[in-house]
Amino acid sequence: MSVCGEAVGAGSLPSELVVHIFSFLAGPDRLRASAACSHWRECLFYPALWPRLRLSLRVSPAERPRLEFLMRKCGWFVRELRVQFAADNYPSGGGGGAAAAVGEGAAATGDGEAPPLCPRWLDLLRTYLELVLCVLSSVRNNRNLQKLSLFGDISILQQHGSISNTYLSKVDPDGKKIKQIQQLFEEILGNSRQLKWLSCGFMLQIVTPTSLSSLSNPIANTMEHLSLLDNHIPGNTTLITAVELERFVSLRSLALDFCDFTAEMARVLADSNHVPLHRLSLLVHSVSIMHKSLDSMPEDENWKALTRNSTNLRVYIMAFDVKSDDMLRILKPSIPLERIHFDSYVTCVSGAVVDLISRQYDKFLTHFILMNDVIDMSGFPDLSDNRNEDPLVLLAWRCTRLSLLAVHGYTVWAHNLIAIARLRGSDLKVLEVTEESIDFDQGELADQDVDPVHNLIEQVSLGLGRPWHAVMDIELLSVFTEPTRHFYREMQSFSEGI
Repeated sequence: MSVCGEAVGAGSLPSELVVHIFSFLAGPDRLRASAACSHWRECLFYPALWPRLRLSLRVSPAERPRLEFLMRKCGWFVRELRVQFAADNYPSGGGGGAAAAVGEGAAATGDGEAPPLCPRWLDLLRTYLELVLCVLSSVRNNRNLQKLSLFGDISILQQHGSISNTYLSKVDPDGKKIKQIQQLFEEILGNSRQLKWLSCGFMLQIVTPTSLSSLSNPIANTMEHLSLLDNHIPGNTTLITAVELERFVSLRSLALDFCDFTAEMARVLADSNHVPLHRLSLLVHSVSIMHKSLDSMPEDENWKALTRNSTNLRVYIMAFDVKSDDMLRILKPSIPLERIHFDSYVTCVSGAVVDLISRQYDKFLTHFILMNDVIDMSGFPDLSDNRNEDPLVLLAWRCTRLSLLAVHGYTVWAHNLIAIARLRGSDLKVLEVTEESIDFDQGELADQDVDPVHNLIEQVSLGLGRPWHAVMDIELLSVFTEPTRHFYREMQSFSEGI
């Protein structure tokens, strides 16, 4: 096609028009369209097209060139940056994964020798530090940044001691990279002018107890979400104190390690000068309880004062390998608990804890997740042992707002599962139970005229008012993921749902 003898085509469109066309396309389609010509490629990274950047990065050297290119183009203007560093293929020296490799090393060093270090893990950690440096250095001078969310999923080694004392000493012997990362993070906070959302989870010492002091008072006063979680800080160190929290008067959502959330913090948040808190996410980890203490946790009167100031407050708790006695201390009656997730590799939840939850939080509870990966050849624990009523059935009966129930690794009797479906009906939007967790009474198995599995599927489907099947593979379970990753993902959606 030609006009007045001049060629007219896609390459001759004005930049403003190309950018407008790109604004209607999804990210992948924009990238494909940008391959049409150099002019369109230049228009691809116009700031208005990339207000948000959400990346899930494999910790691999192959990611670095692409990441550097993308951050060089977008890092200086992006308004929302969410990055997840995911080491999804854990290396090992043998066939059992990194945890197995490190565990075998630890077991083989009974004479006091240091466990051998996996060379591939050293490479992984080295790459991780380089990717983190790339991201932080690209946004250090970005004054448009409003939401910053960082998550580092390399926590598998936490099961076998401190990464910082073993692998980091080999990868970063003089600590220069870690110090540079910490300085860049503080520089980002210090340069920020519009930051409303700051979320940093399990990022391997990126946050220090002094990091938040880099925020100016005007920014701290207007911050709406704060999430600080790190399993690698030493001893009784906390990432934020009650005194520091006093500056954050506009917080609407907060996520912390439970052992860091003290009675004094609850008093600060309950003060009339503080805007009402809407979401509180707390991670209760057996490691934190071991190194810290529950003595400073909020008492019931602290929770009452907090809910008086924050009438719409809802709480999400994830408990990882926490003893039932500790949970009975933690679960105060006045907590407005909406979601709770138990995950275990060592310690199982007792029926008494489930019963307490159903009694105390019947007006609030919507999500209940029970996961157990304890290897026990005698079978899964049965919460209904020595009880007239099954605690899960009572939970479904009492908690009238329950919309999600997921169970793996605990015995769920077929007749109880049918009862749960009938009690909650279509209001129970998600009912996920792994096939291996379901058991049948001898009477059901002895009835030759009825297939117990078919009858279970039929009765639960009728109760829910929709087709239902047991989860055949645990990896198909919607909540099946590494616990810290699941907590961080759920905390994000929980906090964004205000």
